[in-house]
This record gives sequence, C-alpha cells and structure tokens, in this order.
Amino acid sequence: MQKLDFKKEYGDWYTASTNQVKWVTMPSVNYLMMDGKGDPNTTPEYARALEALYALAYTIKFRVKRVTEMDFGVLPLEGLWWVPNMELFSVENKNDWLWTMMILQPPLVTAKLVTECLDEARRKKDLPNLDQLRFEGYDEGQAAQVMHIGPYSTEAPTIQKLHDFIQAQDCQRRGKHHEIYLGDPRRSDPAKLRTILRQPVDCKG
Repeated sequence: MQKLDFKKEYGDWYTASTNQVKWVTMPSVNYLMMDGKGDPNTTPEYARALEALYALAYTIKFRVKRVTEMDFGVLPLEGLWWVPNMELFSVENKNDWLWTMMILQPPLVTAKLVTECLDEARRKKDLPNLDQLRFEGYDEGQAAQVMHIGPYSTEAPTIQKLHDFIQAQDCQRRGKHHEIYLGDPRRSDPAKLRTILRQPVDCKG
C-alpha cells in the first residue's frame, strides 16, 4: 500500500520559525470547512464543528484507503478567526469572534468523493451538523507566518510580532487571522503546544 505524507510534501505550509517571521505564498487549495461564532472554549457549537469535521475527514481517509489502496494522514486542524471590523479584533473578546474551522484536503479528494463520504458518515454517526460542512477552495495568496509555542491564551505577543513585521515590510494586513494547530490540546502539555499564526497581506511594489 502506498503511503502519502502530504504534511511533509507541503513543507512550508506546516513549518514556521519561532524566532523569525517568514513569508509563504499559498495557492488555491480545497478544505472541509464549517463556520461558527463565539468563544471556542465555551460554545458547544465549536465542539460540534470539530466533531463533524473529523468524522468526515476520517471517513474520506478510509474510503480512499479502501478503494485506491493509498493511505494518507489527516492534515492538521486550521482556523480562520475574525470580527466584522478587524480593527476591533481582540484576543480578550472571544464571544464576538466569528470562525471557520477547516481541514485541508489533498488533490485526490474530489467534490464527488466528499458527497459520497458525507452520506457514509451520516449513516454511521448521528451528527446533525454534518449538513453544515462544505468542501470549498481557499486562495490565501501571500502571507506572513510565525510559530507560537505555548497555550492559545498567550498568543497576543506573537500576534503583535507578526503584525509588526508586516508593517515594517510596508505591507498591509488583509483577510482573516489564520491559525494552524500542530498539537492536540487534549493530549499535549499546554506549554508545548505548537501553533502557526498566519496573516495574509497586500504589499506595495
């Protein structure tokens, strides 16, 4: 059986420095996505979104393995975070946050396959919000990113470092704050959690 390591293949998408903010250019790629609102630590909607995302992602993985004899690891959870006026975005006011949680899908995953796997997941699990999932492209373009080590609650200085770098490069932030979760908070020491913080930009010249 062929084993595919997309996390390794995609390289810079899932690696970042803790000391230096670096550029990354993202092509249009396809994700499983689900939208929501509110504090991820307290709103049941957030937990239900993750449950549905992982249920579908693993159904796709095992369908591909069964049908094609190719195996691949489910890619890390990612999140887009924003408020209607990003000038007012605050890590303290979590109840106002809007979010899209998502898991990137490799090129071999098609819309047809996702539809078939949604039907299969519905038969296996009673998850009403599976119908809120979508398979959609996301074109982020040029972005700056840096690695944060530690609890999510201590991200503010790292986010400020990211924003200061962007300003120093004569660029402007655009779009949504993007996080890539390389650790599992249910199993990891919070002090050792690794999170890539990414911010798309527009630059002059």
